[in-house]
Amino acid sequence: MSRLVASGIAAGVLLCGCGQPTAPPAGSPASATQAAGAAAAGAPAAAGPGAAGGAAGRYIERGADPESLPAGSVVRNPANGRDEVVVPDIRHTALLIGDSQSEPADGWPRLGLAAVGYKVHFCGLGGTGFVASNGKTGNYIDALQRGDWKLPYGTPALIVIQGGGNDAAQGASDAQIVANAERLISALRERYPATRLAMIGTLARGANYGGGRRTQVDALLGNLAARNGIPFVGVGDWLTKYNLARNLADAVHMNTAGRKTLGGLLGDNLRKLNLQL
Repeated sequence: MSRLVASGIAAGVLLCGCGQPTAPPAGSPASATQAAGAAAAGAPAAAGPGAAGGAAGRYIERGADPESLPAGSVVRNPANGRDEVVVPDIRHTALLIGDSQSEPADGWPRLGLAAVGYKVHFCGLGGTGFVASNGKTGNYIDALQRGDWKLPYGTPALIVIQGGGNDAAQGASDAQIVANAERLISALRERYPATRLAMIGTLARGANYGGGRRTQVDALLGNLAARNGIPFVGVGDWLTKYNLARNLADAVHMNTAGRKTLGGLLGDNLRKLNLQL
């Protein structure tokens, strides 16, 4: 039974992407039973407020080889002191950091990565960006540093950073976007020195067709990627270039058909950049 409980916990973490697993309220009968069973089996146990590794409700694996742990287990990386999540087949997985364009299971950045052979592990949340936050989750670099979401343990095959739309909508300046993007790139390169990094820009209409600030941010990110030697897929004119404005579900998000089309286009561009698995 304790193994089943631990497996359920691990599955909960995995389904939440980079989020934290849910747990019974502290002090409830369920939480007491769960903690006792976990301790007896050597499975993850809820860390109390004073326990090493974090706050109440967080499940931490101690004294085990992370490679042998179930998918979704949370481990402490001793090199940086951050909690990380065990992801199955990490060597064939792309870490995708993004916003609401990437968040859905059929988000077009996910579809594009799947089209060139990757499994996808998503970190991020709608309403966020290089500078933008959604009130609960910080911008990309702040969310990483304070643990709003967890990076995967091990070495992913590729890291892709997507975004910029919420930065455009929230009025972030060029200087703010560049500064935070540089911080994020530095942190990711420090953590995953052997992993290739790529960037996807801001989906928009063309500059002469109402793209506005979204198209400007796409160009800004393209220049930043070039300075850092990072392959970049600019999408700041794709709605116009590929006549996809008709597939908008709202002002900025695509319907199902639009996501599928964009996923195929992204896959083609990733192949041109030799970023397929």
